[in-house]
Amino acid sequence: MPRIYIETYGCQMNVSDSELMFGVLAREGYVRTDDPEAAEVMLVNTCAVRDHAEQRVLGRIGELKRHKRPGDVLGVVGCMAQRLGPRLLERVPQVDLVVGPDGYRGLPELIARARAGDRADDVEFRHWEHYEDVSPVRAAAASAFVTVQRGCDYRCTFCIVPMTRGPERSRKLPDVVREVSDLAGAGTTEVTLLGQTVNSYHDGEHDFADLLRAVGGVSGIRRVRFTSPYPTDFTAPVLSAMAETPAVCEHVHLPAQSGSSRTLKRMLRRYDRERYLGVVGALRSAVPGIAITTDLIVGFPGETEGDFEETVSLVEAADFDDAYTFKFSPREGTPALKIKDPVCDDVAGERLGRLIAVVRQVAARKNAGLVGTTHEVLVEGHAKRGDLLQTRTRGNKVALVAGPAEWIGTYRNVRLTGTTGSTFTAEPVSERGALAVVG
Repeated sequence: MPRIYIETYGCQMNVSDSELMFGVLAREGYVRTDDPEAAEVMLVNTCAVRDHAEQRVLGRIGELKRHKRPGDVLGVVGCMAQRLGPRLLERVPQVDLVVGPDGYRGLPELIARARAGDRADDVEFRHWEHYEDVSPVRAAAASAFVTVQRGCDYRCTFCIVPMTRGPERSRKLPDVVREVSDLAGAGTTEVTLLGQTVNSYHDGEHDFADLLRAVGGVSGIRRVRFTSPYPTDFTAPVLSAMAETPAVCEHVHLPAQSGSSRTLKRMLRRYDRERYLGVVGALRSAVPGIAITTDLIVGFPGETEGDFEETVSLVEAADFDDAYTFKFSPREGTPALKIKDPVCDDVAGERLGRLIAVVRQVAARKNAGLVGTTHEVLVEGHAKRGDLLQTRTRGNKVALVAGPAEWIGTYRNVRLTGTTGSTFTAEPVSERGALAVVG
């Protein structure tokens, strides 16, 4: 049987898409391998959000091509493939095929053509494609990603996603519930719903509030997460569904991008600073104890020192639990390239350093306040270092605890005993009398 190796970069959506590709190819007899040297077909599932991600992929392709034997196929799939299309075939002669996110159904045929010497690409957008008839191939685990929405209709000036993922479209709610039910039947207890602006989900009849209630009501599902939402799509019904559905976890990743209303306007975000903080307040009122994390960009064209200081102050005003911080990365084809007054790299780098320091300070203060509290955690697996197990609270806090491997995939009560940075140390507590708190 031909062996397939897929290496995944980028967001959770790409992880889900790799599982989908394994499903497409499994129907044609392909067997998964985790060793590129053993594979007849090697695919690199790519990200295009920042230039650094693309450069990393190009370097990795250079390494993987050493494993190619006559008749083997090296392909690039995903967002970077969609963005560059046939140009990638011209740029990297060792690449045999280029396939965008809507072309995975055709992978068997494209691979067959490539093995016959016909280098090909498929970067056509298909607004109807949800791969409903394809069963993703996932590793058996307590947690799973479920894609509920593909594409994006928003047009943020810095973002390449609408050009790599196409227009927004949502899966039918019954199809999502069926997939989640199948996962629960196989032992999955936690699902993360995925979409580019996931809380704008609407299948023509049902909105995101309906989806949360339906998925949260599936027998066997203990936790429901979702990412990434758009701030102004947290409607009153969605907030009510979060508050009233016990399975929905007390954590939201709420991308802000900037704390400056002036910068947000140039980014074409659909809110200003005041509106964003209003959403934060509404989330905290609806779900007491909720953990809120965010994305922040520094160095967007035209950003002044005053604009940057407003982003710094937003971290404290919103009381974020953590933040992913980035320097602005210009992307070909995005409107931001036409905005005047670019911020030089040295200034952007210095601002990024200052922002990270404040994010860490606020996170450390919040984390210190959790030491001594008890939480229900899902034991996810072995920690990267040492003999401890990695666990996660409902509020998305990572805690390391000593325990047997048999605990992996189960839920335990632990007491947080200390914190260094964003990770906690913890100790198990007896089930009897343990009062787990939100977070």
